[in-house]
Amino acid sequence: MPVLRRLFPFNEDGLLPTFRLLSVLLAVLLLAAAPARAQTAAAPAIDATQIEQASSDLDRASGQLNAIRERVERYKDDDARLVELKIEAEALNRTILAISVATRPRLEAIKARQTELGDPPAEGAPAEAAVVVEERKKLAAERNEINALTGEAENLSIEATKLSNRITEIRRRLFTDAILKRTDINTALFTEASGALTNETATLGRTATAWLQFVWKFKRMQLLGAVALSLVAALVLLSGGYRLFSPVITRAVQQQKPHYITRLSVAFWSTILPSIAVGAFAGTSYFFLDTFNVLRSDIAPIASVALGVMVAIFFVAQLANAVLSPGDGHWRLVRVSDRGAQLLWLLIFSMAIVNGADYFLGTISEVLGSPVVLTVVKSFFASIIIGALLVVTAFIKPVLHQGETPDAQGRPWPRSIFVLLILTGLGLIFASLLGYVGMARFIATQIVVTGAIVVTMYIGFLSGRAVSAPNAFAETAVGKRLEERFGLGQVTLDQVGLAAGLSIYLLIFVFFVPLVLLQWGFQVADIESWAYRIFTEIRIGSITISLIGIFAGILLFVAGLLITRWFQKWVDGNVLARSQVDAGVRNSVRTAVGYAGVALAGLVGISAAGINLSSLALVAGALSLGIGFGLQNIVSNFVSGLILLAERPFKVGDWVVAGTTEGFVRRISVRATEIETFQRQTVIVPNSVLINGQVGNWTHRNKLGRIDMAISVHASNDPRRVQEILTEVVRGQQGLLRNPEPTVVFQAFSSATLDFEIRAFLADILNGTGVKSDLRAAALERFRAEGIAIGAPAAAEVPIKISPEGADLITRLLDQATRENRRPTAGRRRKPAEDGPKT
Repeated sequence: MPVLRRLFPFNEDGLLPTFRLLSVLLAVLLLAAAPARAQTAAAPAIDATQIEQASSDLDRASGQLNAIRERVERYKDDDARLVELKIEAEALNRTILAISVATRPRLEAIKARQTELGDPPAEGAPAEAAVVVEERKKLAAERNEINALTGEAENLSIEATKLSNRITEIRRRLFTDAILKRTDINTALFTEASGALTNETATLGRTATAWLQFVWKFKRMQLLGAVALSLVAALVLLSGGYRLFSPVITRAVQQQKPHYITRLSVAFWSTILPSIAVGAFAGTSYFFLDTFNVLRSDIAPIASVALGVMVAIFFVAQLANAVLSPGDGHWRLVRVSDRGAQLLWLLIFSMAIVNGADYFLGTISEVLGSPVVLTVVKSFFASIIIGALLVVTAFIKPVLHQGETPDAQGRPWPRSIFVLLILTGLGLIFASLLGYVGMARFIATQIVVTGAIVVTMYIGFLSGRAVSAPNAFAETAVGKRLEERFGLGQVTLDQVGLAAGLSIYLLIFVFFVPLVLLQWGFQVADIESWAYRIFTEIRIGSITISLIGIFAGILLFVAGLLITRWFQKWVDGNVLARSQVDAGVRNSVRTAVGYAGVALAGLVGISAAGINLSSLALVAGALSLGIGFGLQNIVSNFVSGLILLAERPFKVGDWVVAGTTEGFVRRISVRATEIETFQRQTVIVPNSVLINGQVGNWTHRNKLGRIDMAISVHASNDPRRVQEILTEVVRGQQGLLRNPEPTVVFQAFSSATLDFEIRAFLADILNGTGVKSDLRAAALERFRAEGIAIGAPAAAEVPIKISPEGADLITRLLDQATRENRRPTAGRRRKPAEDGPKT
C-alpha cells in the first residue's frame, strides 16, 4: 500500500499535493527571513540566569529527542509518519545548535577578559588583590559551565543527526521492500479477492447511496453552490490565461503550415492552461465541498482521489493531443502518419485510464478497509493491461520519412524503439505473473505519469529556448503589441524575450520537478524540507547562505537605488533649482547624494542578505593588498575625484585648460572628468591628472576675462595715427567693458611692419571669439577708410630708353647666338648616317 500511495500521492486529509506545494513555497518565502535576521543579530551577553535557561532548554530538547526516537520505533512501517519525524528531528537539531551558538559571544568575552587579567602570579610573587582573585574564579566557573553546555549540545546534535539518518535508512528499506515484495499468484489469491470484491462493492454502494441521499436532502444548496463556485474559479483562470497567451496561439491557428517553433509554443500552452484550469476546478471543488461540510470523513478521501485522477487523465490526454495532433497533421510535433497518431493517442489515453482507475479503486479499498489482497489483484490486472498495450504499441506502423505527407502509409518503429516497447511491455507482464506486482505497478505508473510530465517539461524547455532566441520574441504577436504600445526597440524586445524564456524555465522547474519527485516515492514533507534547506540553509564550510535572504537583499538594494535616484532628481529639480544654485554645485550635490544612497542601499542589502559585516574585514584586507600591488591609479583617481567634488577647483560648465586639452567640463565623477573640446570631442581625463597637474580655469570665480588681439600694419604708416584709429575702434565696439578701460599698445616695429596689441576686458569671456571677429572687421574697415597700408605698396614702373643703333646691335647679337646654338645640333643629327653601312 505505501507504494500505491506514491503513484498518485495525496495526503490523508485528501488535499492535493500540488496546492500544498504552492503553499509551502509561499511559507518558505515568509519564514526564511527569520534565519537571516538571526544570523546577523548580535547575541547579547548571557548571565547566570540565561545559562540556567540554556541548560533547561537542552534538557527539554533531550526529552523531545527521546520522544521522537520512541515514535520512530512505533511508526517504523509508516512512511508518511517517518517523514514528519525526520523533519522534527532536523528542526530539533537546529534548535540545539542555536542554543550552543547563543553562548559563544559570552565565551569569547570571558576569554578576552582572562587574557587581559593574564596568568596568576607565580609562587613567591606578590599576591593579587582579592577582587581580581574573585573575578578569576567567577570567570573560570562560568567558562566551565558554558563549555559543559556546549559539549552537551554537541552530543545532542550528534544524536539528532544519527536519528535523522536512521529514519532515512528505514524509509529506504521500506521502499525497497515494497517494490521487491513478492506475492504468490495462485487460484486461492483470486478466490479471496473475488469474495473481497463482492463485499467491497456492496459496502461502497451502501456508503455512496447513504451519502447522496443525505446530501440531496440536507446539503443540496451547499453542493450546488460548491460546484458553481468551482466552475467560476476554473473559468476565470482559463479565460485569464487565454487572454494572456492567446495572441501567440490565435496567430498560430491562422497559419496553414506553422513553423516548428510555433507548434512547440502552441503545444506547451495548450497543455498547461487547460490542465491548470481543470486542476483549479478540482482543487476548488474539494475546498468548497469540505468548507460547506458536504463531504463525510469516509467520502472525502474518495472524492479527493477521484478529482485528482480526473486531472491526471485530462493532463495526459491533453498532452497526447498536443504532441500527436490526431486531427491536423500540420500541427504534429512528431513525424507520424494520421492513422498512427490516432492509434497512439488512443493507446496512451487507454493506459492513463487503466492507471488512474487502478489507483482510484485501490483508494476505495483502503478507505473501506478491504483486504490487501484485493488491491494486489487490481494492480496485477492493471499492470498486465498496460504491458499488453505497450506490446500493441510496438506493432503499429506510424513512422513517416522526411518529406512524406501526414496522410501517407506509415512504417514500423525503428528497431531500437520496437525492442524497447516489447521488452518493457513483456517485462511488466512477466513481473506481474511472477508475483512482483508492486514493482510492475510502480514501473507502469512511471511510464504513464512521469513520462507525460517529462515530455511536457521537454516541450516547455524547447518553447522557452525558442522564445528567448535572438529576434524571436519581436516576431511574436505579444512582441509586436509591446512594440506598438510602448515603442520598444529590438534590443529591449530581445531582453524581454530572454526574461520570458527564463520565466518559462523557472515555471517548469518549480512546478514539474516536485511532481516527478512525488511520483518516485518522495513525500510532500520531503520536498518541503528540501525547499526550506535550499532557500535558507545552504552550507559552504562554516558559512550558511540563504537564497531568500540574498533575494531579499537584492530587492532592498534595488529599492534603495530607485529611491536614491528619485531623491537625486527631487533635490536637483526642486531644492537646488529653486535656490538658483549654479550647475557645478548642483552636480556636486547630486553626485554626493548618489554615492551616499548607493552605499547605504548596499549596507542594507548586505545586512538583509544575512552577511555579517564584520566578515568584510577580510575583503578589506585583500583590497588593501590589491591596492598595494596594482590598484594605486584607481584609488588615486577615486580619492582625487572626492577632492574635486569637495574643493570644487572647477565645476560643470567651466572652461578649463589641462595640458593640451582645452574645453568645457561636462561631468565630474569619482574616477575621471569629462571635458568637451570646442570641436565637440569628449576627452576623459583621469582625476589624478587634474589634481597633480596645472589646470587653467577661465571661469573659476566669474566669467570676467581679457582678450588680447595682435594687429600689424606696414612700417610706412604713422604709428600714432594707427594707435588713435584702433583706440576709437575699440571704444566703439559693443561687448567690451569700459572699466577696466581697453588699451592699445604699440609693441614692436621693424623695417616691414608696425605691431600693435589690443587689450580689452569682457563680462563673459566665453564670448571672446565673436568679439574678436567683430573687432578685426571694424579695424580693417577703418584702415581702408583712412588709407592705412596693411602691406608694402607696389613698386612704380620705370620706362627704359634705347637708341636705334643699339637696338640693331642687340638684334644681330641675338641672331648670331641663335645660329651658333643650332649648328652643333645639326651636326649630331648627321653623324649616325655618316657612320652607318655603305651601299
